[in-house]
Amino acid sequence: MNNLLVMGTITGTHGLEGNIKVRSFAESADIFVPGTQVFIVTQDVDDAKMHIIKRCAPYKNGLLMRLSGVCNRDMADNLIGKQIMVLRTRLPQPEDNAWYWEDLYGLTVTDQHLGDLGTIDTIFSTGAHDILVVKDKTKETLIPMHRQFVTGVDLENAVVTTRLPEGYG
Repeated sequence: MNNLLVMGTITGTHGLEGNIKVRSFAESADIFVPGTQVFIVTQDVDDAKMHIIKRCAPYKNGLLMRLSGVCNRDMADNLIGKQIMVLRTRLPQPEDNAWYWEDLYGLTVTDQHLGDLGTIDTIFSTGAHDILVVKDKTKETLIPMHRQFVTGVDLENAVVTTRLPEGYG
């Protein structure tokens, strides 16, 4: 388990002074208060660079943020598409039957009837539910993260158990 969690993606820039537009994955923007350390991942979590949030405000469907060390438009442009991560210790423990997406990546998904479906490659939100993208060598299966379909998550054994309807996938 990593000590950094993805909390957003840089989607664009604003102005000439290095402001960035951020699509936040957090339920609350409270984790992005000025003075907070964030990490920008360029290629690999091991090369994440630390920045301090100087300013952050709601902007359209996301946030407008100013980071230490990002002084102009060119520097900000180089960050577009990169992930913003925060230290796990800055976040509350997930509630019962809730998990951080980072903790689910790579877990094996086993269906009660279909057997091994593959591993969780990515996750995205539709607004109604998070969707698990499960891949094996030959196919990709999309599974809503809903108790109707996901019957168990065992982080210790790295297994997600599902009960998919007949003909699914």
